[in-house]
Amino acid sequence: MDAPTDEKLLQDYLAGNDAGFELLVRRHANELYQFVMRFTNSSMAADDVVQETFLKLHTAAATFDPKRRLKPWIFTIAANKARDFLRRRTRKREVPLDAQINGEDDSGQCFRDLLAVPVESHDEDVPFDEKRKLVRTVVEAMPDKLSEVLILAYFHRFPYREIAEVLEVPLGTVKSRLHAAVAHFGEQFRARVAERADYEW
Repeated sequence: MDAPTDEKLLQDYLAGNDAGFELLVRRHANELYQFVMRFTNSSMAADDVVQETFLKLHTAAATFDPKRRLKPWIFTIAANKARDFLRRRTRKREVPLDAQINGEDDSGQCFRDLLAVPVESHDEDVPFDEKRKLVRTVVEAMPDKLSEVLILAYFHRFPYREIAEVLEVPLGTVKSRLHAAVAHFGEQFRARVAERADYEW
């Protein structure tokens, strides 16, 4: 027997079945926690944002359009809550080198592919752990509009249309931002590798 969809669980909850909401929480809490952690690098913030997200889902459930998918809406709430936190605190994010881009017309690129772009061959001389630190440094310094689209595309494998829903921007904007984010990351990473090489020499 197929598991009920998110949308069906929300409808059941609105009809008075509390178990529907409890299952939604169990189904999405962990991924939402990881999502917020990547924005904030704060377990306390992640816990708070996840709780606030489900509280908002509870209070606004009746306003949800059942013709749409529920998961992007939940992530939209979480993203807005995370942005509120980031306005008050300095963010730190760890980005794995093998994180993949997702989308209808993706090229299968990952950060490791970006790092492979030669910088006078110095990139090959950077130890893996230090390369991860450089990646983190670059991502921390990226504008929010670019970093958040990377998080949704690389980490959570959202299709472009759902990223557009979460960020509340047009589909074309998602594609252009993701392209800009990849280009920005590659440029800044190569510059930092070059700086490191110059310093050592």
